[in-house]
Amino acid sequence: MKIIARDIPPRAAWALEQAGVHPLLARLYAARGVRAKDELDDGLGRLLPPSGLKGIDAAARLLADAMAQNKRLCIVADYDCDGATACAVGVRGLRLLGAQNVDYLVPDRVADGYGLTASIARRVKERGADVLITVDNGIASVEGVAEAKALGLQVLVTDHHLPGPALPAADAIVNPNQPGCTFESKSMAGVGVMFYVLLALRAELRARGVFDASSAAGPPQGASGPGTGSAGAPSPAGGSEPREAGSVGAPRPQPKLDPLLTLVALGTVADVVKLDANNRRLVAQGLKRIRAGQMPAGVAALFTAAGRKAPVATTFDFGFALGPRINAAGRLADMTLGIECLLTDDAGRAAELAATLDGINRERREIEGGMRDQALLMAESLFQEDEEPPPAISVFDPDFHEGVVGIVASRIKDKLHRPTFVFAASSAPGKAHELKGSGRSIPGFHLRDALDLVAKRHPGVLLKFGGHAMAAGCTVAEEAFDVFEQALAQVAREWLDAAALTRRIETDGPLAPEYCRADMVDTLHREVWGQGFAPPTFSEEVQVLSQRLVGEAKNHLSIKLMHQGHPVDAIWFGHTEQLPARVLLAFRLDVNEWKGERKVQFLVEGAQL
Repeated sequence: MKIIARDIPPRAAWALEQAGVHPLLARLYAARGVRAKDELDDGLGRLLPPSGLKGIDAAARLLADAMAQNKRLCIVADYDCDGATACAVGVRGLRLLGAQNVDYLVPDRVADGYGLTASIARRVKERGADVLITVDNGIASVEGVAEAKALGLQVLVTDHHLPGPALPAADAIVNPNQPGCTFESKSMAGVGVMFYVLLALRAELRARGVFDASSAAGPPQGASGPGTGSAGAPSPAGGSEPREAGSVGAPRPQPKLDPLLTLVALGTVADVVKLDANNRRLVAQGLKRIRAGQMPAGVAALFTAAGRKAPVATTFDFGFALGPRINAAGRLADMTLGIECLLTDDAGRAAELAATLDGINRERREIEGGMRDQALLMAESLFQEDEEPPPAISVFDPDFHEGVVGIVASRIKDKLHRPTFVFAASSAPGKAHELKGSGRSIPGFHLRDALDLVAKRHPGVLLKFGGHAMAAGCTVAEEAFDVFEQALAQVAREWLDAAALTRRIETDGPLAPEYCRADMVDTLHREVWGQGFAPPTFSEEVQVLSQRLVGEAKNHLSIKLMHQGHPVDAIWFGHTEQLPARVLLAFRLDVNEWKGERKVQFLVEGAQL
């Protein structure tokens, strides 16, 4: 392991500080590429305009026409948190905008597999739908879309995944990663794409005279000006003059879509997409509303079930408390539970659903714990104690549960710093010979591209595959597992050098003792941190005063440190090896509350020995 301090451009840090940014925050933001204070403006008026998304105008017209004709709309969701929030945003948003017939369907992870399949298309048709809308899936569903079209359905694909060799023949496709799309935020989650489609739909309905233009709300708090974005264009959340008339009936007040941002923020963080400037604004807006108590009943209930405090909500709550509870439904049960929790406005019903999701998540953790230990033993058996692990790890056991293979792969990846796939036998009827795998990667290794290369070098080994740079999934025949394992390792051997295979922790360098305060920790936690915009991590050599193992399983190291002449408590979760008397530590800041006293605590991320 190497601990490396980030480069902090002094000119950028100075400029931010001169503009009124707190000195510590100025340093942190400069290290993450922020050069001017206006880049930190999280107002909705600063969002990228929907017009930048290829296909969004066609999507808006399709939906507006369908609503005018009172057609039945059915959303085909995915079974992770991004898919669940995207579905809830779609249902809530379409109903807000006046759609009378909105239904949804969630594929069964086991029986249906991922995405829009031909069988799913037939089920949508059987429900009486006229228009099929995918959220967080569909860009690779060539056969499913073809079946839907053959059945007479109109199809709108909204997705953010990378496309396959051919695009589906949908009536409209909105995906920032489709060929020819110039939208700057390629990292937008599926829920963000659906939110943007609703913004475009509202504009289309306003242009048709459905909404009273005089009632169009200006940009909410933090926007750059009345009804304008940063470049003077209409604000995504604001209003504009109608382009033409053409609707039936008297115009009605334009609804606000801002309340949907709580769900957009949750899905964006939970999907671990890169928090570029646009995504950070979406998340910041959602957090503001949650902290102000403005959220759906289900989100409030999930905070309660998780034992977290909504008034001080952070991105950590999304990624490690709420998101896992929703994901658990898709992995072990039925994601309908998660979506219904996000859709209900009944506090009592929300509490029941949140409690159910919490119970499923507890079960998920138990299954994951056993699988993680077994998978790690299998991974470590691939190399001798004095050897380096292979450049990529693939493990399979017939007893593994396919619902948690992705989580386990993530844990092994974190432990060994290698691209990792974990496989389980498919439990789908007639598919017992197939293995379902989920992979997680390290910087410098594009997982989906690696799978593509494996498929080209070994035709027939991969039955299905898809995903992103850092996370992907695939299906292989059981007899082809060994071929896959060797093929993936070979690609990793070609693409990754020794430096890439050495775990690196980038930090923000030493922490001045005057910032070791509970209120400063609170300030840091209020900001938007996450994938691609790493939470503050500091590093410096400290003296170890004492250390002991804690927790029921004695698997956490509790440490008392001397930090720049001041004693500080620290904890290293999941670590059991003793530290030397002096050691270079990488750590994050947290607050430990005990009997009303709030004390700063270091959360150790790693040590350079």
